[in-house]
Amino acid sequence: MTVLILTCEEDVTADMVVVHLNASGVPVVRLDPADLPGAVALSGEYVHGAFRGHLQSAGRLVSISGLRSIWVRRPGTPATRAPEPSDWLTEESSQALYGMLRGSDARWMNHPDAARRARHKPWQLRLAQRCGLPVPATLITSFPQAAREFAERYPDLVVKPVSGAHPQDPPRAVPTSRVAPDTDFSAVAFGPTLLQRRVAKRADIRLTVVGERMLAARKTADEADEVDVRFAAPDVPWQATEVPPRIATAVSAYLRAAELAYGAFDFAEDADGTWWFLECNQSGQFGFIEIETGQPIARAVADWLASPGTEPSSQVNGASSTVR
Repeated sequence: MTVLILTCEEDVTADMVVVHLNASGVPVVRLDPADLPGAVALSGEYVHGAFRGHLQSAGRLVSISGLRSIWVRRPGTPATRAPEPSDWLTEESSQALYGMLRGSDARWMNHPDAARRARHKPWQLRLAQRCGLPVPATLITSFPQAAREFAERYPDLVVKPVSGAHPQDPPRAVPTSRVAPDTDFSAVAFGPTLLQRRVAKRADIRLTVVGERMLAARKTADEADEVDVRFAAPDVPWQATEVPPRIATAVSAYLRAAELAYGAFDFAEDADGTWWFLECNQSGQFGFIEIETGQPIARAVADWLASPGTEPSSQVNGASSTVR
């Protein structure tokens, strides 16, 4: 049985996992959907009540029915490297590839439908609250007056994008920034804006969850008013830390409800030691954490992909679910 990794050509994080899979003797095929059609080819046959499908990449042919697991890491958009790319060809290639893969019995990390839903920040915040994770007061609005009233209730605010990285090539990280006390908020009318009560943090927490395994890392805030850890001074290292039992229980509930096998959670730890939920990135990087802390995250991912476990029933796979 083969592990299929869908990711871009230059992905050091995926490289780290492939090393462990190769060392374990687990067959692995790595491809970028951006190369379909071209360097990647596919074929699926539906006859006499049976399906036979195959993928080809780098001279290797793999049966879709022979897939053990599929890691949707950071795949490119299908057909973007085709000789004559078009929106039509992208849609056709995407429907063919992911449609066939959805018909396999492979385990997903993470299923495309669950991953798409899990990227929505408002959905994340609501689910985190329902699962018992502390969430800072948050407003997403395009009403200037609503923003002004929110700022009156919570004078110390940050502003961040609703969707994450700016969609340029390559994507550019948009920093979380503090909101000035005299902000007018008129510009809120030009697009949905996310305002959030600033957590006066003493540390940032990155909790990487692979299946049922949790690996947490802590980075002490260099300054009391530091906002975005991605732009913090690099001289403060990440260090491994323990996960409070209450947080572990809530995070497990979150992943079950979100139907995710992998999640990179970001928390802000305040002076009282409370971990405030900021977001969960369903395909978040972990290489920098592993390098600084020595935590075996790549090994945990490889072990999950190589294991013969079965997927739980889920809404995205057609079964019922209590998540709405």
